[in-house]
Amino acid sequence: MNQSPSIHASAVLVGARAVLIQGPSGSGKSRLALALLRAAAQGLIQFARLVADDRVRVEARHGRLLVRPTEALAGLVEVRGLGIRRLPHEPLAVVGLLVELGHAEAERLPEPSRQQAEIAGITLPRLAVAADADPLPLLLGQLQIAADPG
Repeated sequence: MNQSPSIHASAVLVGARAVLIQGPSGSGKSRLALALLRAAAQGLIQFARLVADDRVRVEARHGRLLVRPTEALAGLVEVRGLGIRRLPHEPLAVVGLLVELGHAEAERLPEPSRQQAEIAGITLPRLAVAADADPLPLLLGQLQIAADPG
C-alpha cells in the first residue's frame, strides 16, 4: 500500500470530525489535543478521542481529508513535564477543521477568505490562533458555531 505523506500536526476526533492542529514546535499542539480530551471528560463537548500527536498522515479521498496516526506514534501523546503517555486512539478520521497555532496573521475579525485553508487539495474551515491567545475557548466557540450555525 502506498503511504500517504506525514505532516507535523496533531489530530483529535471531536464528534464526527477531526480537528487537525498545526503550529510551530512548542506552540501547544499536544496541550490543545489534551485540553480537548479533558473538555469531553468534563462534558463541555460530547465526544473527543485522540487520533494522533506530533505527526499525522493525511490523504485526500473522495473530496474529504483523512487523517491517521503514523505507525510509530499511534496512541502516543506528549504530556509536557510528564513525558510520553499511551491513550486510546482512533485509527482514521475525516478532518472537519484546521487549527493553526502561533499564527502571526491571526486576526480579531478575519476576512472570510482567511477562514479557509487547503491541504492536499481539500478546502477546510480554518481557525488561526495568535501565539499569545488561549486556543481552547476559541476552538470550543468555533465547534459550537459549526454544530449550530443557525
